[in-house]
Amino acid sequence: MSNLTLDTAVGNYGYTDTLKDNTITSEHFSFNHIEVSPVPMIFRRMVRGLEFDVAEMALSTYICARYHEKQFTALPIFLTRSFYHDAIVCRKSANISEPTDLSGRKVGVRSYTLTPGVWTRALLQTEYGLDLDSVTWVLSGDEHVEEYTAPDNVISSNKNDLLEMLTSGEVDAVIGAGPISSDEVSPLFSNSHELDSKWFAKTNIYPVSHLLVVKDQILQENPHLKNEIFNIFTSAKDLYLKELRSTQNPSARDKTQLNLSKIIDGDPVSYDFEKERNGLDTFIKFNVDQNIIPEYISPENLFATP
Repeated sequence: MSNLTLDTAVGNYGYTDTLKDNTITSEHFSFNHIEVSPVPMIFRRMVRGLEFDVAEMALSTYICARYHEKQFTALPIFLTRSFYHDAIVCRKSANISEPTDLSGRKVGVRSYTLTPGVWTRALLQTEYGLDLDSVTWVLSGDEHVEEYTAPDNVISSNKNDLLEMLTSGEVDAVIGAGPISSDEVSPLFSNSHELDSKWFAKTNIYPVSHLLVVKDQILQENPHLKNEIFNIFTSAKDLYLKELRSTQNPSARDKTQLNLSKIIDGDPVSYDFEKERNGLDTFIKFNVDQNIIPEYISPENLFATP
């Protein structure tokens, strides 16, 4: 075993569990796994302090961070994905029945560069004709990338709870609040799963949310590492999928992956850069359209591919 130890912070997923319990190891390096909860704090600590050698990172945070010359680079290891028709919920009393009703309204989101926010705004714009500039986006928090300056139609709340912002009437809808159980709130799209399936059939994009980044200094000092890290994460993912497909009593998390496998007709945890290139390219363009970054950068220039 090499003496190289990598301080690593990633979430707990079926395809990272065997890396954390040392079922799968490398002869070239070892991981020192650092548990951080909630996971978005990993992004913040990496962006602001380069605290880890290897870290999970939200895709739009990464794109923004790279524009601001943060010293880490992504590998095509896509740790989480999601569809986003169910990401937006509305206050019933706001009488919002379709996406264009959001014009002139206030919509809450944790940060403007939040990845679910970017994907959801893109859906509202490209699929349903909402003028994003006609909405006031109200933030419940700040940006991980401190240097980022949001557009003029973005303001901050003095509250840090999206549900409180929504039920108090401060905003008319929120994005990315997670499960909400309230009689005062309803989803914008009641048939989100059906719409997600149709959108996937149209675009062939299963949206990436989180990926893996490695500190540039580590990659520069150890050129072989991008391949080694990719290979060990791939081995863990392949083992997870093999066990997932053979299990008789999958957990709720695993049932979700199995269901997604049926929707996308393939690997729900694909690390194939070429297969994902169109989705990455599309998302980068969404980031330009929404003023997360000022100009397009190609996926090849954002990733260290094996």
